[in-house]
Amino acid sequence: MFQQATILAPGLLGASLLMALKERGLAKKTVAWARRAETRLQCQEQPWCDAVFPTANEAVRGSDLIVLCPPVEYIVPMLQDIAPDIAPGALVTDVGSTKSLICRQARAIGGDWTFVGSHPMTGSEKTGLENGCPDLFPGRACFVTPLTDTPENMVEKAVRLWRELGMEVATTSPEKHDEIVAHISHLPHLLASTLCSYLTTQDENWRNYGGGGLRDTTRVASGDPGMWKAIAMHNKEEIIRSLDGFDRELQRLRSALHNDQFFEVLNFLERAKDYRDRLRIK
Repeated sequence: MFQQATILAPGLLGASLLMALKERGLAKKTVAWARRAETRLQCQEQPWCDAVFPTANEAVRGSDLIVLCPPVEYIVPMLQDIAPDIAPGALVTDVGSTKSLICRQARAIGGDWTFVGSHPMTGSEKTGLENGCPDLFPGRACFVTPLTDTPENMVEKAVRLWRELGMEVATTSPEKHDEIVAHISHLPHLLASTLCSYLTTQDENWRNYGGGGLRDTTRVASGDPGMWKAIAMHNKEEIIRSLDGFDRELQRLRSALHNDQFFEVLNFLERAKDYRDRLRIK
């Protein structure tokens, strides 16, 4: 699909993308840039990375695919820095988990290239290039979030990129994306973190008695706090709305328990089980 693909800031997702592009033959040449010298050295030693550059501007020159993989707060500033060096006709995308602010600020930068927002719904509580894996993408969902005036051929190219990696692609507006992920991604993380934060106020020894339920429910709370703070800042309004909806559901459960309405508790648990049993998460 591409003559040269540049991945900027290859952590877990970026490194996995480099591996997958190379493994599936989707780019003739794969190159990278990382802020830290040790990360650049790690990339340089890998068979899935053909070249590593000391600056992001050098890394993007001549590339017809550029994927920005830093934390969400750095995506637009990075794009502003590299914009003069992006080749005409290039597809520029990202992997950020918020989209509205990023997509609209990216369009304002302008250029003879096209930015199409992306959000592959994959990853891990683990971070860093050393945890990269080319099998991170198949079977997982990916959002592509064009604006209304984004050229259709570039939207199709972005969609095809993620489909070639084995992902199930949904195309929607940046605003709708942010509403959806506030509920299905950001809210679950914050609830897991809230549970862990609450448990820190209880007996320290209780953590030694937890079973699989506590482990599975709180797994995502191990995610990078700095990254999640930035996500909360970027998607604050939608996250607040999702928290309000969750709070209403929690109050209904509290009221049913308080009033001994255990048929309502049963309905609540059955509704929850049905939703969980029908999840299409691999």
